[in-house]
Amino acid sequence: MNGALLFLVVILAAAYFGGSRISPTLLANSTVEKLIQGLLLIASTIAVVTTIGIVLSLLFESIRFFRLVPPGEFFFGLKWSPQTALRADQVGGSGSFGAIPLFAGTALISAIAMAVAVPVGLLSAIYLAEYSSPRLRSLLKPMLEILAGVPTVVYGFFAALTVAPVIRDWGEGLGLDVASESALAAGLVMGVMIVPFISSLSDDFITAVPRGLREASLGLGATRSETIRQVVLPAALPGIVSGVLLALSRAIGETMIVVMAAGLGANLTANPLKAVTTVTVQIVTLLVGDQEFDSAKTLAAFALGLVLFATTLIFNVVALAVVRKYREQYE
Repeated sequence: MNGALLFLVVILAAAYFGGSRISPTLLANSTVEKLIQGLLLIASTIAVVTTIGIVLSLLFESIRFFRLVPPGEFFFGLKWSPQTALRADQVGGSGSFGAIPLFAGTALISAIAMAVAVPVGLLSAIYLAEYSSPRLRSLLKPMLEILAGVPTVVYGFFAALTVAPVIRDWGEGLGLDVASESALAAGLVMGVMIVPFISSLSDDFITAVPRGLREASLGLGATRSETIRQVVLPAALPGIVSGVLLALSRAIGETMIVVMAAGLGANLTANPLKAVTTVTVQIVTLLVGDQEFDSAKTLAAFALGLVLFATTLIFNVVALAVVRKYREQYE
């Protein structure tokens, strides 16, 4: 009842204020424009301040972590076992915070995912933009983009219950030692998950290439495939590169598929048939449950988060640099 009364008072006050401002000399357009401009400024300010707050929180907690653990051990250590005593009356290990196994596992799974997603996504984009009929394109593109809306936990179940057993049976048939959870299973399914990111963005940039370039190339005697390879793709290269780097950032930040298909073991290996873990998985593991935020074990999650943030930032900067360098203006 009090809420309804307050709402009614606010409505009446707003109506009175609006009615008192209406006059023949009121410049409604400029007033509305100033109001919209102010709202947009507030929204952009909130976004910027939120980003700065996230960065500062990661930075301050990471500094606290590096006061407890030397940066050299973190960035160059070969063993990750962050099991430490949370309180003085507990018995715990001294902890090992070498993050190289996490970086290697992240790179391995991401490389497998990109090896699947880049050719499949790019070739599907070329087919949709250059070869498919308008009717077929209107059917295939929405079906392909549905993959982007599937929850990652569904991909994780698919990887753990279907892909991983198939890889294990295949490996055992060839006499290979395949773990029940492997980087290959996680990477393959993750690659399928990020195909729509590359395909959709690449398709948009390929179709944005002016039709006149294609007709000029064909008029000079080039075949359709030569036109695509030597004219269309170079013109759409900035968009394609940005789509690939966006998909790579998505792969690096994925957690659920890795947890369910690749495991939690921080193993330093380049064998895709072994179990590995990633930076994001360890961040989740370190922050699950009741934690003391003055221990190196918990603060390590912030250091990993800062590294992950810096990595994705570098990819975005590289994407912008590529776009600026290879952007071409068409009239």
